[in-house]
Amino acid sequence: MLFATGAQAASTPIPHGTLELIAENQWIAPGHTLNLGLHFQLEKGWHVYWVNPGDSGEPPRLTWHLPPGITVGPMEWPTPRRLGTATIADFGYEDAVTLIVPIHAAASLSAKQPAQLAADVKVLVCREICIPGKAQISLTLPIKSQPSSPDPSTSSLFAVARKSLPQPAPGNWKFSLTGAKDSFVLSANIGRQITQAVFFPVAESQIDNAAPQKLAPKPAGFQLTLRKSDQLLKPIERLKGVLVISADRSYAIDVPVSKPRAAKNSEDAEIQLAQSASNLYRTLKEEPQK
Repeated sequence: MLFATGAQAASTPIPHGTLELIAENQWIAPGHTLNLGLHFQLEKGWHVYWVNPGDSGEPPRLTWHLPPGITVGPMEWPTPRRLGTATIADFGYEDAVTLIVPIHAAASLSAKQPAQLAADVKVLVCREICIPGKAQISLTLPIKSQPSSPDPSTSSLFAVARKSLPQPAPGNWKFSLTGAKDSFVLSANIGRQITQAVFFPVAESQIDNAAPQKLAPKPAGFQLTLRKSDQLLKPIERLKGVLVISADRSYAIDVPVSKPRAAKNSEDAEIQLAQSASNLYRTLKEEPQK
């Protein structure tokens, strides 16, 4: 386990790969946000996990050690790949990946001395077997009052990572989600027919990760049937995740779950029947006895 220091941090060994803490800019500017990156370089065939690892594994876990006046934001996860077998599906990254972590520097941050940014990392690296690893990573950056300049040595890594981040779905796209007994049906109206779609849920144990996702193309979109997980023990109100509709297009979606139309019609019929029975009872009660 190595501790990397200096403005240019060295790669730290992890099982079957390396990990490096990098920065998108050359220095920290008080009052501004700076993007850091966890750059994993893995041996062929080995992988690390997405925020929802799927049927096994766990995502990288970090404990940050930052100077006063610097706060860390939520990690930004690139779109994962489906890994595993026909019966077990994992979600993660092979070869290389950069996880972006924004940090914010308070306007009152002093520029008298450089800032050391450090983290303890726990990571699970898997192939046919999984090997846990630990690393301590660190990066020292100067603090300057002027706006920071991009670091040319890391710009390509951040560009690749940003290109693979899921984008917000366009405002004119319409999604709906119906929950049935053993499945969810995701319907989309996006103005054109879609013949390829894969959904990655953010939360665990909502859908059966290994089950085929049945796509039905529609003239203006598609319907995607997702089998519910056997571990889903109570109804959910929303389904959040990443929708991939081509090799290089992915979107973050958050769709409320509605009841199936048939079930709603059945409930309406039961309500109408109860009201009719109540009206009939009232009529008979008020009608004079003959």
